Amino acid sequence: MRFLYCFKAEWIKKRGSLAAWLVIIGGFFTPAIRTFAAIYRSDSTRKALLKPDFWSNHWLASWDTIAMFLLPLGVILATSLVTQIEFKNNTWKQLHTTPQSFTGIFWAKLLVILVMLVQFLVIFTIGTYLSGIIPSLIISNASWPTGAIPYSKIFSESVYFFVDCLPIVAIQFLLSLQFKNFLVPVGTGMALWITSMVSLSWKYSYLVPFSQGALFYLKTSGRITRDLPVHEVAVFYFTVISIISYILYITKKEKG
Repeated sequence: MRFLYCFKAEWIKKRGSLAAWLVIIGGFFTPAIRTFAAIYRSDSTRKALLKPDFWSNHWLASWDTIAMFLLPLGVILATSLVTQIEFKNNTWKQLHTTPQSFTGIFWAKLLVILVMLVQFLVIFTIGTYLSGIIPSLIISNASWPTGAIPYSKIFSESVYFFVDCLPIVAIQFLLSLQFKNFLVPVGTGMALWITSMVSLSWKYSYLVPFSQGALFYLKTSGRITRDLPVHEVAVFYFTVISIISYILYITKKEKG
């Protein structure tokens, strides 16, 4: 029960923050762009709406810039912002005087970030659905999207993208707890993301942190045909790095 109170307190602190707005704006950004593009290209949109695999193609195309660019960068920024709220407000000592254990504070903060990631995926899925039906309502003589919505595909791939973001969360969480300067974790995260993008053509690119989500997208889009253990590597990195981060936080003499 005490952990729930700790989680609630951490959740309240992030309300109205830039990280909270990143989740909402980031989730709707790509669907909004695709909606305007579909309306502008009305002729091709009319034809696309008639295809039986419209929803599968629409879902895959919506993930293009998200998986490769917006999602990893958004996770880097949101994780760093949420984790460093105490550094920003100089309230670490005040937080540690509350009747909460260090263990509870650590895992509550991490859980808030993971729930925010789930929020993003839900908002993005809703936005993707809306971007598929809005053009059919606005474009003259356009039909309603044909074909069944692949619910199982959407759910399973959303879960996989969530898993593949876990190494980013873990690394950014560790760095943001250890360094007061916001630019250190963000800069390091950007460097790791760039490294992962450069390494995508490498045989063992799945071992590079931050590359898992991009590789999974390339696999689902057919650009990569070989099987890669990206999800297993992502879970391994998240588990190991989270444990290391927890140990460093607990044993750190000056916490903030």
